[in-house]
Amino acid sequence: MFADIRKIITLAWPVLIGQLAIIAFGVIDTAMVGRFSALDLAALGLGSSIYVSVYIGLTGILTALQPIAAQLFGAHRYQEIGEEVRQSLWLALALALLGFVVLYFPEPLLNIARAPEALRERTQTYLRILSFGLPASLVFRVYGSVANAIGKPRLVMVLQIGALLIKFPLNTLLIFGGLGIPALGGPGCALASLAINWTLALVGMLLLTCHEVFAPFAISARFCWPAWRRQAALLRLGLPLGLSYLIEVTSYTFMALFITRFGTTALAGHQIAGNIGAVLYMTPLSLGVAVSTLVAQALGAGRAAAAQTLARHGILLACALACCYGVLVMALRPWLISAYTLNLQVIASATSLVALVVCYHVFDALQVITAFVLRAYKVAVVPTLIYAVALWGVGLGGGYVLGFNLTGLTPAALTGAPGFWLANLISLAIAGIGLLFYWRTVSARYLRTRPGASDNLGI
Repeated sequence: MFADIRKIITLAWPVLIGQLAIIAFGVIDTAMVGRFSALDLAALGLGSSIYVSVYIGLTGILTALQPIAAQLFGAHRYQEIGEEVRQSLWLALALALLGFVVLYFPEPLLNIARAPEALRERTQTYLRILSFGLPASLVFRVYGSVANAIGKPRLVMVLQIGALLIKFPLNTLLIFGGLGIPALGGPGCALASLAINWTLALVGMLLLTCHEVFAPFAISARFCWPAWRRQAALLRLGLPLGLSYLIEVTSYTFMALFITRFGTTALAGHQIAGNIGAVLYMTPLSLGVAVSTLVAQALGAGRAAAAQTLARHGILLACALACCYGVLVMALRPWLISAYTLNLQVIASATSLVALVVCYHVFDALQVITAFVLRAYKVAVVPTLIYAVALWGVGLGGGYVLGFNLTGLTPAALTGAPGFWLANLISLAIAGIGLLFYWRTVSARYLRTRPGASDNLGI
């Protein structure tokens, strides 16, 4: 067990540091914009919720490359990895066009929130700026998927840390103004992200074509047009993965849209609680990437029993760490919230929500680590159905009933944002337990089949 944990941690810590650097983008944006104005903070919360939904849904499709490349790497089929990368870049281009349209014309989504005109205009400006950076983000996801698949997450981590070092001074200049640049508020942090995303994409592509680690894959050896058979294989796995990501993130996005109806104070408190939850989420996410890589490589090498053991140990590790994090957050709750804002009303709103975040995180860790394990087996459809029932049905539907007190029976403490967070907590518990039992079924069935049967298990 300890040998497996050591392998997992060796791959997970660079992913964690890199992901913390990326999530620090959101934390920095929230903290800095919160000190600019409450309106800009509310626009950031609403706009980032919409952007993340689009971004996660589209990049989720591209994550199909990671288990495919990891299994090929475990089987030493290196040339095929290069072909999969080339096809993934074509797919990223098509997805970028779709995402650009949604972000540049966000009016249908903003109509759901029924936001005041000033908030609506500020959010629209924020999203239109980010729409031009989406193609770069998708290209960088292809780079990150390949690096993680072959067990080289440090190549991603270094770039993400470098981006963070640039982010703070750019934010300061563009949000608050200086050097002849006017104070832009929330849209300023979007401009900073735009510049950084394109820098990351260009450097990532340069490394894919020049770094010796990627040389065996011959990624730039030849030009190719989209191969529809390979595109179909990517989409067969990627579409359910993207949909599962989309379900997960839209359950949070629509929470923000509905919570907007309770006013900017409630939305700002929700944004702070969401940021803390997102920071906590980075540890099980990083463990999930590491475990998925190791499990997929073991499956590619024909070691199904080792893959099952690695998965089990990874799940136990993620849940144990989540419990430790929960205790720490509750102890530091007053200081954590005050680091985001000095507004007493927002602090009061966020305090009750952070208590729910602690319990929420334990089940969040369980579901994310188990979902990543299933992806290593190239299994995506049933987990997506579990997500839909739990997160949309129980989480979002139940949150709407509680938050708006449709039955007239909701306690006062659970009306508004707390009702949405409680329902989401319950939905994650259902999803996590459901995915765990389904993984046990899949792994047991896999042990009874030949190793190559993984290609036919995408259910």
